[in-house]
Amino acid sequence: MASAKLHNDFRKYHRWLGYFLAGIMAVYSISGILLIFRKTDFLKYNYSIEKQLSVELDENSLNSALNIKNLKVLEESPDKITFEQGYYEKNTGLAFVNKKDYPAPLAKMVKLHKATHGSPLFILNISFGLGLLFFVISSFLMFMPKNAIFKNGIKIAGLGFLFALLVVIFGS
Repeated sequence: MASAKLHNDFRKYHRWLGYFLAGIMAVYSISGILLIFRKTDFLKYNYSIEKQLSVELDENSLNSALNIKNLKVLEESPDKITFEQGYYEKNTGLAFVNKKDYPAPLAKMVKLHKATHGSPLFILNISFGLGLLFFVISSFLMFMPKNAIFKNGIKIAGLGFLFALLVVIFGS
């Protein structure tokens, strides 16, 4: 049986790490909310770019050169390809593209939330995940197992787990 000192120590570590991770959780929560609206124009601004490409590109080459997701050509003439986001002049190789993006701080937050193993940001994501896992474990070590608060905590955690599982199964 673990001692009361161990449980008190975990309470202390849980509290300290909680204060530290509160700022990180704020960033993740804001970026998560932004990602919910990623297919809309919510908080995005319009900007245009001009890109010099090779001349006389066809639709497939243009798509790979511009790297635009779901590029749809609206009209093609001998000297111009018009697509939803702009146009490409075949004879000069100039492409004019209209884009929408978040302002710089918000764009960086969204990038953080979507980081993969190829990004240096993944270290923060893994650290945050491990911190949350510590919270899960330490929350059960904050109280002695004989206490009613511990037993109720187990029941509530089980309900939370079941709720998340049902949402994942039936919500996606």
